[in-house]
Amino acid sequence: MDMHVLENFDRWKEFLGEQVDKAQAMGMSNDRIADVATKMGHFLSDKVDPKNAQERLLKQMWDISDENEQRTIAGIMVRMADKAH
Repeated sequence: MDMHVLENFDRWKEFLGEQVDKAQAMGMSNDRIADVATKMGHFLSDKVDPKNAQERLLKQMWDISDENEQRTIAGIMVRMADKAH
């Protein structure tokens, strides 16, 4: 993943939307996409410093959420990116 994509929230949503489109084109179910998005959320929370206010808010929400809530956040991000793309 190009880390520059994380410097701008709109660019991040565009990137995520493109990945969702690719996954859907490969026949991946929405549940599987949410699973992958949740794993990506864990990676980003653990390894990447937030680059803007939106990412800081998402990280704070992610860090205080339980596993179910994290999956919900990931699903919301996927739907938001899909609609924006």
